Amino acid sequence: MKRFFNPATITIMILLVISSVMSGRFSDPMAWFMDKLLILPGIILGLSIHEFGHAITAYKLGDNTPYNQGRVTMSPGAHIDPVGFVSLLFIGFGWGVPVQINPRNFKKPRRDELIVSFAGVAMNLITAIVFAIIVKVIYMAAPEFLFLNEMGDIVLTVLLYVIQINIILMVFNLLPIPPLDGFNIVTELFKLRRYDWWYRIYNNGFFILLFFILFDVTDMILSPAVYGIYSTIINIIF
Repeated sequence: MKRFFNPATITIMILLVISSVMSGRFSDPMAWFMDKLLILPGIILGLSIHEFGHAITAYKLGDNTPYNQGRVTMSPGAHIDPVGFVSLLFIGFGWGVPVQINPRNFKKPRRDELIVSFAGVAMNLITAIVFAIIVKVIYMAAPEFLFLNEMGDIVLTVLLYVIQINIILMVFNLLPIPPLDGFNIVTELFKLRRYDWWYRIYNNGFFILLFFILFDVTDMILSPAVYGIYSTIINIIF
């Protein structure tokens, strides 16, 4: 991610922080802190499972780079970027440590890069579905635990956050803006590297992404998509 940082992106990051403060998000610090405690497991798991998906897929397709860098693991320590993690907590936008790959190690580079790009979001979707099933099992086995005591309410909230956050990460990363997976996907599908404009977008992608976030363009896209997928999973499972 360091490649994308420049004075313009840093300025927008500062504006995002100011916007978060002015929105009243921190008007009740204790309530904000408690909410972040509940959302924390979902963030850590979502970021870790996403990057692990990229790493294990690249490794299975013949690239040892993620393995040699210690990325073929579920351990959050291998995948959490401190700056991206803090940014996610405070302004609702963050990132993990990107998995590095060497396409020359793939048998079919274009196909395999496409598969690796899809792997992270696929893992987020699978995780959301698995945790929805877990909620269903607990509900069937002990509904009184979930709804009739404070501990059950906390557990249910954490589990629902895990589902929601993984869906958000999946949809967000499918946006066709660098450095997100969606940009890599459309690049490989349509062979975009042959065009000169591709490199200009690639080099300024993080700035473009922050600009869209600052003016709520991404939120207008994400909110209906996340709500639709979340509702679909819950309705199917329940």
